[in-house]
Amino acid sequence: MEEEKVEEQPMESDGMKSWLQDNFRIIVSIIIVVAIAGGIYSYSKRTQPTIERASEKETQLIDESKKVETGETKPDKTETVSSVATSQETESSFVETAVKGDGSTRLARRALANYLEKNPDSSLTAEHKIYIEDYLRKNVGFKGRVHVGTSIEFSKDLVKQAVEQSKNLNERQLNNLHKYAVRVPSLS
Repeated sequence: MEEEKVEEQPMESDGMKSWLQDNFRIIVSIIIVVAIAGGIYSYSKRTQPTIERASEKETQLIDESKKVETGETKPDKTETVSSVATSQETESSFVETAVKGDGSTRLARRALANYLEKNPDSSLTAEHKIYIEDYLRKNVGFKGRVHVGTSIEFSKDLVKQAVEQSKNLNERQLNNLHKYAVRVPSLS
């Protein structure tokens, strides 16, 4: 009987070894898939709180700006300036207020967008708009650096004048402006 037991053990280990050799690729593939799935799960759990926190901050900023607009609260010197871009239209101008990352060109771009919203002009190309925002930036009379909370007033007459000037550009000038226009897809 002992001889039978001794002979059975090598057969079982040979069978297991043979099975592992036959299925090695499948086993490695399963391990790789499990590792990738685990990595994706771990990454999604790590980035999700960041997204939720960013969404909460945006909601708070929007709520704060609504309170300021409705007069529920008045910002004082100790409050931070809102990072929500604001545009205000008066009878004769557009007043654009800077947020983080804005410069005079972006404020001019917003003033032009507000003007074109009220006075559509389908003949203006992206190249014309690049010229107009640069014209506004140079002729608005604002000097110095733009900081968060800085307001620049663009008169409607100045915007109208810039639009008219842009229509006088020749083909060579428009071709020259094209290299700048392609960098600002929102103008198209």
